[in-house]
Amino acid sequence: MTDQDYLDGNAAAGLLSEVFAVDVTTAVGCCANCGDQSVVAHGRVYVDQHGLVMRCSVCGDVLAVAAERAGRLCLDLRGLAWLEFAVE
Repeated sequence: MTDQDYLDGNAAAGLLSEVFAVDVTTAVGCCANCGDQSVVAHGRVYVDQHGLVMRCSVCGDVLAVAAERAGRLCLDLRGLAWLEFAVE
């Protein structure tokens, strides 16, 4: 993957909307590696036939991995120190 291969974090909205009841692209997260705090939409998303990888737009570390398999969604958020959603 090169820097030209990524999409912005909005590309993850469809897949993540299956898990979260809110618009996750407006959620603010903190990169566990560099500490950058920004909305999910600022992440760099790499998509292939298995799912997606979201990387920090500052340091490039993996923030999240999502994969669909046999009707199940596996979501790994260990690259985020925290993720904050607005509640209504």
